[in-house]
Amino acid sequence: MKPTAVRPTLPPVSLVLLAIGSVQIGSALAKSLFTELGPSGMTFLRVVLAAIILGLLWRPQWRPETRQSFRTVLVYGAVLALMNFLFYQAIARIPVGIAVALEFTGPLGLSVTKSRRWLEAVWVAIAAVGVILLAPIGGFELNWLGIALALAAGLCWASYILLAARVGQLLPGVEGLTWAMLFGAILLLPVGLQPALSALQRPQLFLIASGVALLSSVLPYALELSALRHMPVQLFGVLMSLEPMVAAVAGFVVLGETLTLRAVIAIALISLAAAGASRYRTTPA
Repeated sequence: MKPTAVRPTLPPVSLVLLAIGSVQIGSALAKSLFTELGPSGMTFLRVVLAAIILGLLWRPQWRPETRQSFRTVLVYGAVLALMNFLFYQAIARIPVGIAVALEFTGPLGLSVTKSRRWLEAVWVAIAAVGVILLAPIGGFELNWLGIALALAAGLCWASYILLAARVGQLLPGVEGLTWAMLFGAILLLPVGLQPALSALQRPQLFLIASGVALLSSVLPYALELSALRHMPVQLFGVLMSLEPMVAAVAGFVVLGETLTLRAVIAIALISLAAAGASRYRTTPA
């Protein structure tokens, strides 16, 4: 089954906002399960359950095109798995809102490198100030490893964007994403299977983990895909820059994570830089 090009019943902007909220609530819920499953177990469950749900919805088939694209999709899946693994390891050590803000430096850097306009230097400078404000110096306490892991997840996110575009040209619909999720789950088996087995013995835990997979991967992808058919890419990018601030709100509501004024300012600066880079870019990221 493939998604049709029917015009959405909700405005495209609303769909993007729902997708953002879905992802960040999913991240906060995932962190709430770290005590029982650990970041590795939760990463594995999110990826494997998302692969199963996507497979049931879109039913990808192993065709000649799939075989020819195997290596590219395999790399795509490896990057997807590593990105999720690093991000969950990061939020295990630092607040969700801060981790998402730091992760955003990856796509922001990718957008900037694809443009030679002087204005891009402004967005880099603004983002750099935000990152510096998040450094644990001057009395501000934040786990250094958590910072490094979030930044590494951002690099993976930039690679993920490039690979997603490439795979989208090779395979139709969400076939590439579904196969990548499956390959990613296989790669995560050594670190995630054992802690994830406890979820199978506890129906309530498994149900919440399934909700995380739905909220973090399947639902936002469907909403974004529908929205992008009816809105400019620049507007989509500007709206997506709200993610760090929405993540901070989700972290507070779901987990009770509070941020200092310095952290809030840093997150706002990184969001502003991401919005500016998306709004004024002349080449697709």
